[in-house]
Amino acid sequence: MGIVTCLPGQVNGAGCVPPSKSAAHRALIAAALGNGRVEGIAHCADIDATLQALTGLGIAARVQGDCVSFSPAHPPERPVVDCRESGSTLRFLIPLFGVRGIGATFVGQGRLPQRPLGVYADCLPPHGLEMQGTGGLPLTLSGRLAAGEYALPGDVSSQFLTGLLFALPLCDKDSILRLTTPLESAGYVDMTLRTLRQAGIRINTVDGGWEIPGGQTYRPVTYVVEKDWSQAAFFLAAGAIGGRVAVRGLDAASAQGDRAVVEILRRFGAGIDERDGQVVCHRRRLTGITIDAAQIPDLVPILAVVGAYAQGETRIVGGARLRIKESDRLSAVADGLRRLGADVTEYPDGLSIRGGRPLKGGFVRGYNDHRIVMSMAVAALDCIHAVSITDPQSVDKSWPTFFSDFGEIGGQTIWHR
Repeated sequence: MGIVTCLPGQVNGAGCVPPSKSAAHRALIAAALGNGRVEGIAHCADIDATLQALTGLGIAARVQGDCVSFSPAHPPERPVVDCRESGSTLRFLIPLFGVRGIGATFVGQGRLPQRPLGVYADCLPPHGLEMQGTGGLPLTLSGRLAAGEYALPGDVSSQFLTGLLFALPLCDKDSILRLTTPLESAGYVDMTLRTLRQAGIRINTVDGGWEIPGGQTYRPVTYVVEKDWSQAAFFLAAGAIGGRVAVRGLDAASAQGDRAVVEILRRFGAGIDERDGQVVCHRRRLTGITIDAAQIPDLVPILAVVGAYAQGETRIVGGARLRIKESDRLSAVADGLRRLGADVTEYPDGLSIRGGRPLKGGFVRGYNDHRIVMSMAVAALDCIHAVSITDPQSVDKSWPTFFSDFGEIGGQTIWHR
């Protein structure tokens, strides 16, 4: 287990953030189904898991730098699909293997085998797909997924909806996808629908769900992956806490829900300037706010850090789903901030952070969770003493160059092996 020590200090510069992992997963799948091409991907553990998994569908990927082109191939016999720690890979692809009638066994690493699949266990077997497992991974599929009416909750994970939105257009008959609870993380579903429209797939939005015509074909399209607002949040927060940071190449009209970070930082009181695809965030006096995390769960760890530096109370609500991510993120970020000297109360669906006093620094656990590690690195910027963090290699899941990019804006780190 490695350790990285992040030093207090000013940041000032223009930061690079990777292409959107969420957009890349969707683009890769749509391009693979239509023998298309994707430009501008950044290789990380999650994206590589999706690329490898697609071969099990009988699709060949030709990778050249940050570009991938797809063509048909013969599917392997009874493939074993290793999703590593990627929930998107797992949940997006289960229905696609089902609709193609490809028997496969899905496996994973880290916390992924324990992350819930009950939504699929409830709605897929009645439509012809047999799922053999113990509630998580490994999971073996057999049979073929058929069209029909699917009812599933919208407040567990939007990834289940995306998986079905990709697969059901390939059925021979029409389907209906109906929500049984209000939709959370709606921005991720919007991303899926945009990707499908680019591929020529028709999805009709109706009250309480979607109508999905069957018998459709993905057309060959070239996708260009946009920059990642979820990752930009770390550098923008670094500006709010520790100086001034500019992030270039962001699309203000993106369907990524995490673009909301700009308005949230503005509500905290941070200085924000947006122009020509660049967002600049600089330090000003911060004041606590209330944040509803239902639509932006991935932002919670870094926003909790900002809350620790804001005068008064910051309340984060609507975040119960964070307990079933790569770590229990509510518990993990609360533990990290307390170790640094913050006053944090944990609730079943959120946090209360009474901020504004100096954080002392110290030793924190990374929980083998990329978002926790990156958040604690940013937290170190205005601590009195350095912050040492375990599991720094976990950033490979989404942003392998995070620490070198952090250095480009002034973040100082010392590595211990």
